[in-house]
Amino acid sequence: MPTKTCSNIRYSLNFEKARKKHEMKERKTKLKRREKSELKGRIRTFIMFLPNMVMLMGRLLRDARVPTAEKALFAAAIVYVISPIDLIPDVFPFIGQVDDLYVVALVLLRLVNRTDESVVRQHWRGGGDIVALAESIANIAPKFLPKRISRVITSNVELAPAGKILRGIKNRDGALVREVEREENHGIDSSSAMTN
Repeated sequence: MPTKTCSNIRYSLNFEKARKKHEMKERKTKLKRREKSELKGRIRTFIMFLPNMVMLMGRLLRDARVPTAEKALFAAAIVYVISPIDLIPDVFPFIGQVDDLYVVALVLLRLVNRTDESVVRQHWRGGGDIVALAESIANIAPKFLPKRISRVITSNVELAPAGKILRGIKNRDGALVREVEREENHGIDSSSAMTN
């Protein structure tokens, strides 16, 4: 019969402590996996709305109540979605469509913030509430995008002064836009007003 020495007891206690720590870590990992799996399922559902959202932007392009600057953003977003060349190419399944979906949602939310929500809702032909859908997408999509790409898409930019733009174009050395530093930190909430 083996004798229990202090080192054997200490080893047993350390082993038991390590085993419990590993089990706790495994449970947390399973929760994260489950949460990520649920979010991935929601994004897949949202991707099914992408064609309807692009059609919505096309209808909003023809609406006289939509400001010209927003129409330009809609046209750019439509080109971005259709173009095979973007931040994450569409040849990569799932993630290639998430960045397109995110851009479209941000452009729609910008319009909602600058005009009346009823303008957007009037043109929506898909199911559910388009404003809540766009907010959900804007909250969840960044979790699947690389941080650099998410930052590029959501960064604030401002146009350089007109004279500087013209000199920059002529000399091919000046920046046309520059990133504006953010003063506040906006957290992204994974909860949503939409129900599945």
